[in-house]
Amino acid sequence: MAELTAPLYDADGVLQGETPLDPSVFGISPNLPVLHQVVTAQMAGKRSGSASTKTRAQVRGGGRKPWRQKGIGRARHGSTRSPMWRGGGVAHGPKPRSYHQRTPARMRRLALASALSARASEGAVHTVVPLEWETPHTKTALALLGAIGLEGKTLVVVERRGGTEERSFRNLPDVRIAEARYVTPYDVLWSRNLLFCAGTWSAYGSPEPVEAKAS
Repeated sequence: MAELTAPLYDADGVLQGETPLDPSVFGISPNLPVLHQVVTAQMAGKRSGSASTKTRAQVRGGGRKPWRQKGIGRARHGSTRSPMWRGGGVAHGPKPRSYHQRTPARMRRLALASALSARASEGAVHTVVPLEWETPHTKTALALLGAIGLEGKTLVVVERRGGTEERSFRNLPDVRIAEARYVTPYDVLWSRNLLFCAGTWSAYGSPEPVEAKAS
């Protein structure tokens, strides 16, 4: 079985060699049911659950019976705050709630490995050496993506947030930045390309990069 690798580029986008990828993370057969469940739970967890309506007991007014029970030919009513009345309460309306769905850590790890393996099988995983940029510059980050040939939605995985890499990439509209330990399956599925900055692939069990062999 051929070794699973990803191309390694320098800060100018020039190919330097290859980075071995852990087959247990980047080379498994994607488990689609688990991936779907974890992504669904992740999206559900982003819902605020703050929608709220008032019941007939919470709407102000309506304490007096609008008219007498019998003898006037009208339907009987006991309050103008009934859900049938304009300005009344809402029947079975939303109340603040949590949309959290429990997903065990083992399931989340399998879902992430499934997403990474799917992108690796498409040749969408790329790695780059340390980006030793003294000052953040969006134009420099855009030039790097162009030199590598990354177009469309790209996930840039950095070792720590707040560095020059993040501040250089964050203004690009089709780029999402994630810290290595917080990458989620949805982040991977959202992107067409993955760019791992130096040191981040080790978070997924990958060995150190290998220099290109001289021809």
